[in-house]
Amino acid sequence: MSRAAIPGLPSRHPIGGQLPALYAEDDFAQRFTAGLDTVLAPVFSTLDNLPAYLDPRVAPADFVAWLASWVGGVDDPRWPAELRREAAVRAMELHRRRGTARGLLEALDLILGVRAEVVGDGSALWSRTPGSELPPAPDAEIVVRVWPGRAATVEESRVHELVRALCPVHTRCRVEILPAAPADSGEGE
Repeated sequence: MSRAAIPGLPSRHPIGGQLPALYAEDDFAQRFTAGLDTVLAPVFSTLDNLPAYLDPRVAPADFVAWLASWVGGVDDPRWPAELRREAAVRAMELHRRRGTARGLLEALDLILGVRAEVVGDGSALWSRTPGSELPPAPDAEIVVRVWPGRAATVEESRVHELVRALCPVHTRCRVEILPAAPADSGEGE
């Protein structure tokens, strides 16, 4: 990412006007400081607009991936700019829900444009009694059923990759790719 000089961008803080009176009429000093103004104008412009650089909705396009990386967001240069911005904006929200069925469904919808449902809970077990025997290892699996949504097709490899990344490590997740929404999913209601 680079911020380059912008031809004709005026400096809001010209150095030549701040020189002592001795140099105010010196042609060389004024030309020299004007050259510095040309170099510093984009820096001042960036600093004057810093809040906009930190908001993915309005930041320069080449900053969006960098902002997403700050908050653990997913960014894919193949995505349209609007989706990249939305993913960066929602990254913290999705990270907070990571490892939950809702988080997985929202990530699949946002990142891949597919609809899904999660069946099963992973059989998480615990005990309220201190020092009790450890519960048996859970043997249930989670089934993630996926079908086209915003995207016209489902890229199976990307679905598997995302589910593998977002399912809790103690669970087994199986992915089923469906051609359309299942009849009992509540889609279209």
